[in-house]
Amino acid sequence: MTVRQVVVIGAGPAGLAAAASALAAGAAVTLLDAAERPGGQYHRMLPEEYGAARPGRLHHGWAAFERLRRRVLGHPRCTWLAETAVWALERPEPGHPGLPLVHTLTGPADGTDRPRRTLAPDALVLAPGAHDRVLPFPGWELPGVYAAGAAQALAKGERLVIGDDVLLAGSGPFLLPVAAALLEAGAGVRAVLEANPPRTVARGWARRPWELAEQPGKAAELAEYTALLAHRRVPYRMGRTVIEARGDGRVEEAVTARLRPDWSVIPGSEVTVAVDALCVSHGFSPQLELPLAAGCALLRSPAGEFVAVDGDQLTSCPGVYAAGEITGIAGAPAARTEGALAGWLAGGGDPATPALRRVRRNRDRGRAFAARLAAAHPVGSAWPGWLRPETVICRCEETDYGTLCRAATEEAGAAPRVAKLATRAGLGPCQARICGPTVAELTARLSGNSPGCPADGLPVAAPHRRPIAQPIRLGELASSPAPSEPDTKESTA
Repeated sequence: MTVRQVVVIGAGPAGLAAAASALAAGAAVTLLDAAERPGGQYHRMLPEEYGAARPGRLHHGWAAFERLRRRVLGHPRCTWLAETAVWALERPEPGHPGLPLVHTLTGPADGTDRPRRTLAPDALVLAPGAHDRVLPFPGWELPGVYAAGAAQALAKGERLVIGDDVLLAGSGPFLLPVAAALLEAGAGVRAVLEANPPRTVARGWARRPWELAEQPGKAAELAEYTALLAHRRVPYRMGRTVIEARGDGRVEEAVTARLRPDWSVIPGSEVTVAVDALCVSHGFSPQLELPLAAGCALLRSPAGEFVAVDGDQLTSCPGVYAAGEITGIAGAPAARTEGALAGWLAGGGDPATPALRRVRRNRDRGRAFAARLAAAHPVGSAWPGWLRPETVICRCEETDYGTLCRAATEEAGAAPRVAKLATRAGLGPCQARICGPTVAELTARLSGNSPGCPADGLPVAAPHRRPIAQPIRLGELASSPAPSEPDTKESTA
């Protein structure tokens, strides 16, 4: 009997759970991730040389994660490819059945002679996760201004603090674990600023309040973070955020202001705070490059664009499943549930298995939590009012807001692609991964269209469309790939 070959892209909570379920269903699994060790951002670990004596203090659910990690990586049918990036998904020619070929590079991102592999799976599970969304504001390009995820990665993965006097600002509960990680690593946290006012947050979380009882783990985490902030005397202020960073060569002070519910600044509420580091997050952007390369349809919601999946986590592409933050921002527990369902079905497991009823119920609860999270911590529509003509929008190419405004008001430059070429926004090393959604939104606003829609009114996902998903050297592109089936098993179990 032929063993079903499943490729799982991403080894965070969703990907690791998918791999475990696919193995349980009897499939052979190739699990790959760009990091050295599995766990994703949620379970980012210290290097083995500096491993923590009590890692449970740094991670929620560490014991369960460690058991799952060892079970998956130690399984005889699992091939673990660490430091492996998927640089392209090659769809079959129209009219030809089959799944996309998975083109990978293994080795450090700044290394040379990284071996190429081409994997031909029977089923594919996409779980690449998401990255921080940071809205631009004057001075956000200064050294010392960090995305919240980057600050947390340094604290959890390297035990490095970004400063001694840190201010956290933005929106969403992710600010709380970041503050906790910084405090645990020894940083001084001035305050945590939630941009949405209390009424907006309360209204979002209070919707269908009986569903909150189904998320006891989230309530326990919230209580833990709240207690830590209170113990360290770190203020948590709502309806206020950072609208400007200042400094000579690096950030030295931040200007905060009170906001209305639409995030417009209340005049006269500005306060200047001395800091040596600023940590900012305005939610998350799902990494949609690979789903779009595979041909997956997207679903637009008030929280943004995500991969559309059915009740089995199956995308619009046969044999391609999606799980985790690319289907909706709901946190690690929801991602694990989606991954478990996707992995079992991708591995050929019986869809009528009684145990899946509970998995589906938990998945639905996770989706409800995602909707509540989006309602409680929305991005206000008036945030562009923070911008000035000289405010940098694309940091790679140093494109400012004034340049975008001029391009959008010209008839020829209103088209997204023309505006991109004229302003160079999104053409730098990050290839619009950071600025792309923001540039698309601002361009749509300036040209009089709804955000996310061009002049014809149809949804677009231009910021995430790229034939090469990850940077690759010309020499690597020209080299011959290794056989589709890896001949070595790499494991850090």
